[in-house]
Amino acid sequence: MKALTLFLLLAASCAARAQTPAPVSPQPGQILVTGTVADEASKAAVLARLRELYGFDRVVDQVAVGAVAVPANWNAHVQKLLTPNLKLITRGQLTIDGSSVSVRGEVANEAQRQQIASEIATSLNPTYTVNNGLRVAASEQGVLDAALDKRIIEFDSGQASITSNGLAILNEMAAAMQKLKGRKVEVIGHTDNTGLRASNVSLSQARADAVRGYLASKGIAPDTVLTSGQGPDRPVASNATADGRARNRRIEFRIAQ
Repeated sequence: MKALTLFLLLAASCAARAQTPAPVSPQPGQILVTGTVADEASKAAVLARLRELYGFDRVVDQVAVGAVAVPANWNAHVQKLLTPNLKLITRGQLTIDGSSVSVRGEVANEAQRQQIASEIATSLNPTYTVNNGLRVAASEQGVLDAALDKRIIEFDSGQASITSNGLAILNEMAAAMQKLKGRKVEVIGHTDNTGLRASNVSLSQARADAVRGYLASKGIAPDTVLTSGQGPDRPVASNATADGRARNRRIEFRIAQ
C-alpha cells in the first residue's frame, strides 16, 4: 500500500489561519488536521468524518476552536468535501479557508484528477473558489523500467562480478531509485538453463546480491532492496538460441508489493 500523507487545513478566515501554529510534519500514512473552527461541534464533525474514512488511529488532531467568522453553511460544505475520493490522493493537502478551497497532491492518472476536481466543484455553491493543484504521479514501476530501458546488466562469465557496462547501467538505476524516496525494490536475478539448476539458482542470487551491494555504494539503503535468485525458472525467451539465452541472463527490478 502506498504511504499517504494528507494535511487538512481548516480556517474560517485568513486571520484565523495566521493565528494557528504551523503544523508539524505527519508520519507517512497519517492525516494531519489543523486550523481553527468556530465551535466544538464543527471540530467533532470534521474529525468524525475523517476517522470514518481513514481509521481512528491515522487522524492527528491539531484543530483549535476560536471566535472566527464562518460563511453561511460552512460546516455542511466542509462535510461535502470529505469524500472517499480524498483517499486517491497521496502526499496531499486540502485547504479550506472560508470560501476558498485548494487541493494539492498526487493521483494515479488524469481521470482521477478530473474526477476529484469535478466532485469538489459540484459540491460547493458559486460563492466558493476552488484551486485544483493535483498532479498525476509518475508510475513507480515506470521509473525503474525507463531507467533500465530493456538493457541487460552484464556480469563476467559464470561470476557475480559486474562488468563496466553493467556498472554504468546501475549508476542510472541508482539515480532512478533515489526518486522513489525509500520505496522497497526487488532485485531479481535470472540465468539461462545452461548447466545445473542448483548452480544457476545460486549464481542468480549472488548476482542480485552484488547489485544490491553496488547500489548501496551509491547511496541506496540496503534495507530498501530485496534480492532473490530465480535461476533458469522464469525465462523471457527460448533457451534454444544464443540470443534467447542472453536475454534470459538478466537482472529484473520490481517495486515490492
